[in-house]
Amino acid sequence: MTRNLFAAVMLTVGCVAPEGPGETPPTAGLPKDADQALVVWPAEGSATRVKVVGWERTNGRWDIARRRVDGVIGRNGFADADAKREGDGKTPSGVYPLGPAFGYAASAATKLDYRQATANDFWVDDPESPDYNRWVVGRPKAKSFELMRRDDDLYKLGAVIGYNTDPVVPGRGSAIFLHVWRGPDSTTAGCVALAEEDVAAFLKWLDKAKHPVAVLNPR
Repeated sequence: MTRNLFAAVMLTVGCVAPEGPGETPPTAGLPKDADQALVVWPAEGSATRVKVVGWERTNGRWDIARRRVDGVIGRNGFADADAKREGDGKTPSGVYPLGPAFGYAASAATKLDYRQATANDFWVDDPESPDYNRWVVGRPKAKSFELMRRDDDLYKLGAVIGYNTDPVVPGRGSAIFLHVWRGPDSTTAGCVALAEEDVAAFLKWLDKAKHPVAVLNPR
């Protein structure tokens, strides 16, 4: 089969040519009840640009359910497993639960639990605070925290990536989200960020009943 004919067949059957570890079924390290996986892996030649794809398991078989899109991560790339620390500018590696979703509007098209972010909602990133790595209502008594309803649109729509949430370990990192990017040449403080339309598409697909997880930096 010639190269051009092979490519035509691939397009006809709707396949996506392999491009990294996210293009193989996500089986390693997943909880047994996880039937959706948002897989994030480094783009070739970059420490901060990533590829993101959605996998879903039906009747025991994993298939790609959301097409591959571009994204960005922490300004210092991925942290090695168990090496993420507060303020290091890195995105944690590993498998983590996804949800709840959040945003500025009163509701969103998603089957995840959804929480509206208001001017009175904050996420605490002070390791010395008893509310470390928690969403709190009302200005917290902490040395550092961030608004969940920012002046920009980065948190206009997103979802919590459940890193360091159960249990919370002080200093291991906080506020890891899927959210809207500033653009394809941007970076984050440790989150995974995509174009707004891609965040919306993934949230519309994600379903709490399917116990979705984020698979960050698969090896």
